[in-house]
This record gives sequence, structure tokens and C-alpha cells, in this order.
Amino acid sequence: MPRPPHASPQTLRLFEALLADPARWRYGYDLSKETALASGTLYPILMRLSEQRLLETGWEPSDEPGRPPRHIYRLTADGVTLAEQRLAARRPAQSPRRAGPVPQTRTAGGAA
Repeated sequence: MPRPPHASPQTLRLFEALLADPARWRYGYDLSKETALASGTLYPILMRLSEQRLLETGWEPSDEPGRPPRHIYRLTADGVTLAEQRLAARRPAQSPRRAGPVPQTRTAGGAA
């Protein structure tokens, strides 16, 4: 069965990082450090999410002359919803404990 879109381990790591504070704008470099994703993996995911309107993007001008503006990212409302769904689906379902007899242990010198 094919994997649902936006459920790769790399995308899920990015979702976790972005969901830590969904309203905060994030730099790609910081996301790369936090997720341990190489730029060749991270930036295509960011572009794909942006094209699908799951991620807002913007430019932050530099305070230093001669430095270019920096690209910033954050999840849209739809992105937050999808990220939460994908991360919830990844977690293994809690299996109910089976009721049954409690095993008896023997003590070191005799009968239980």
C-alpha cells in the first residue's frame, strides 16, 4: 500500500519542528539544524509544502548592509491540521492491556 502524501520520516520531522511553535516564523537553516535534514532534503520539502499552501513563506530583510534577505517559513492553518493528523497517525495505537492472572514468583529458598 502506498504511503499517504506528507508522511515521509523527513516530512514528519519537519512537521514536529514547525508544530513546536506554529505561529513562529522559522529560517530554513534553523530547521535544518533542528531536524538534522540536509538542505537537499529540507528545501524541496519546504517548496512542496509552500506550493500546496500548507506553508507560508516570506522574506526577512537583513540588518547588515550587503547581506541578502532571508527566507522564513511557518505552517498555515491547513498545514497545522495536516501536520497534526500525520503525526497522530504515525504514533502506534495504544493497545488495551489484557486482563489476566498476575504471574506468581517464587522466592529463593522455597515455595511460593
